Amino acid sequence: MKSYTLIFFVLLVHSADQRNRETFVNPLLPSGADPWSMYHEGYYYYTHTFGNRLEIWKTKNITDLKDAERKIVWTPPANTAYSKQIWAPELHYIDSAWYMYFAADDGKNENHRIYAIYNQSPDPLKGDWKFFGKISDPTDKWAIDASVFELNEKLYMVWSGWEGDKDGAQNIYIASMSDPVTISSRRVLISKPELEWETYGSLNRDGADINVSVNEGPQILVNGKNIFLIYSASGCWTEKYALGMLSASATADLLDARSWKKFSDPVFTASPSDSVFAPGHNSFFKSPDGKEDWILYHANPEPGKGCGRDRSPRAQPFTWTTDGRPDFGKPVSTKVAIRKPRGKDY
Repeated sequence: MKSYTLIFFVLLVHSADQRNRETFVNPLLPSGADPWSMYHEGYYYYTHTFGNRLEIWKTKNITDLKDAERKIVWTPPANTAYSKQIWAPELHYIDSAWYMYFAADDGKNENHRIYAIYNQSPDPLKGDWKFFGKISDPTDKWAIDASVFELNEKLYMVWSGWEGDKDGAQNIYIASMSDPVTISSRRVLISKPELEWETYGSLNRDGADINVSVNEGPQILVNGKNIFLIYSASGCWTEKYALGMLSASATADLLDARSWKKFSDPVFTASPSDSVFAPGHNSFFKSPDGKEDWILYHANPEPGKGCGRDRSPRAQPFTWTTDGRPDFGKPVSTKVAIRKPRGKDY
């Protein structure tokens, strides 16, 4: 009888261990706002906002970031226009070189602009990262959350910016690029916060109540003949922070604002019953076998946490509707095991 009990116990432990190897639970890290990941030649490269430096993680298993190789690749020199409030870095591999785009300022938010560093090493954790400088359209207005993408052999940048020189509304702009560090067209406004769910952002500044409406964190997702732009809306300091979506034909003139259609409802929102609050600032990645689509985003574990260090990176797979639109479902609880991305590396 004891031998049967021992065998059952061993099988039970083996089964639990197997499940642990095949699944994970969110969050991927205890803290990390504005998460970004890309898959390149068998490795995932990951980064998020630190505020004072740029770091990169390298791993074959995106769900095991806590054990991944990581390295600080750039720290800004003090007392420069880009030495503080370093936000939302993104890593891209373009024309056989690595580029990291990020927003930074001199300590004054109104001076936020987009900057880039680059590295020609095949491995972004090796070689020398060099500072390129500021990347701007001719207006040179406040700008954050830059993302670069290629479509039909053309390179574009999308970002969140101000129309003028004062805070009040953050819009989504797009422009073409002649190379990875040069904007070659005027900026085009393709989304501004105008729907009710996009305009929650009450703040008290210098004793006065103002409302800051937000569209930020634009990310591109292409599916066949359609291109989607997923963005974060309303203030990250509110409980209404959520993801919205624009769409356009992949063959349209993306610099024509009329090519873009905004969906009237958010596509990914908080799930208080699952203890997921203010989900936003996402990116996307594929499974190692290239067959699964995943969304990577940050969220708070409790209400009232705002835009601070309690935001943590989470990942989950998503599907597509019959008419080709992404269906993100709802945020998965941190108590629910999720099967890891499929692929030979796992």
